[in-house]
Amino acid sequence: MLPETPSTAAAPDPVDPGSLLARLIAIDSVNPDLVAGGAGESVIADFCGEWLAARGFEAHRLEKRPGRPSLVAIARGTGGGRSLMLNGHLDTVGLAGYDGDPLDPQVRDGKMFGRGAFDMKGGIAAMMVAAARATAGGPLRGDVILACVADEEHGSFGTEEVLESFTADAAIVAEPSHLEVTLAHKGFAWFDVEIEGRAAHGSRPELGIDAIAKAGHFLVALEELGRYLALRPAHPLLGTGTVHASVIHGGQEPSTYPARCHVTLERRTVPGESADGVERELTAVLERIAGTVPDFYYRLTRGLHREPFEADPEALVVRTLTRHAHEVLGRPPVVRAEPFWTDCALLDRAGIPCLLFGVDGAGAHAATEYVDLASLDRLTDILTGTIADFCS
Repeated sequence: MLPETPSTAAAPDPVDPGSLLARLIAIDSVNPDLVAGGAGESVIADFCGEWLAARGFEAHRLEKRPGRPSLVAIARGTGGGRSLMLNGHLDTVGLAGYDGDPLDPQVRDGKMFGRGAFDMKGGIAAMMVAAARATAGGPLRGDVILACVADEEHGSFGTEEVLESFTADAAIVAEPSHLEVTLAHKGFAWFDVEIEGRAAHGSRPELGIDAIAKAGHFLVALEELGRYLALRPAHPLLGTGTVHASVIHGGQEPSTYPARCHVTLERRTVPGESADGVERELTAVLERIAGTVPDFYYRLTRGLHREPFEADPEALVVRTLTRHAHEVLGRPPVVRAEPFWTDCALLDRAGIPCLLFGVDGAGAHAATEYVDLASLDRLTDILTGTIADFCS
């Protein structure tokens, strides 16, 4: 039995997303891979599991990494219907620098403030309440699956772990989208380039090779590559891919020629681009420099990379949610794309048709963060109708 805290109070008040969101904000779930000593997802996963179990969901706790659990809660269907997964992340970025108490939810002018209110405990609250409402009258024909995952803010191992054991006919990621139907987002690929020089005393230029100066040729070429990418045919929602140098290290002291210079770069990708293609692109750039600049030696290493995402606008889950959004909003929802990466790409790669749709608000990763409470109610209504329709 867990102690009673704001995260584990057991009253079954199932249908008010604002009240549920306040309880979620009060739980510290800072990602410890972002902030050393962060609380992680254990307490909030316990709370969500208890809340959903009290409403008839079977709860599965996945915890390959101790202290970093994801929760999968299922309302089993009677059979013959489609299954739908709603995905949201439990972790938040850090609390330091927040304006006020980040774990004390405050309501002002129709907005709820607190760390994670927008990104993305508002989405978690909406999908939990929507699933509870949609199944309150009895099971649907298809399974309703809630994936409350760890670590989206860092490496997304939570959704990866969920997909090792669970699947669905479709999915909705409830990341904040301002109640706009999000059908695509960019991917990214990180690369390290180490430029090799030769250390020597600053008074002996004939012995040294300045790795930092050599790296300058690469940085100029990287800027030229960015201009070239901007001229490529643009994706209709995302535009073109981009590239930038992120981090540079080199040298030891003023009186020594630097033996090496290390550049980390990020390449943002659009559908049709891949990490393999980016690696070939960068290799071609580096080889051109090596062929024209004397004593230019390099090593290219691929780091973390994630695929871009693009949904089929005619997929049943997209059409179903869009119809319910139209009914609730009183107008066709805006269709959009996001420049940042989300877990949609992992679901799509696993063969699960999906889209992103979430609350309105502002302040993700910022000193002030809030969710618009009217949008939270609308999101809950849209998800409730979508679940009942799709899984029937």
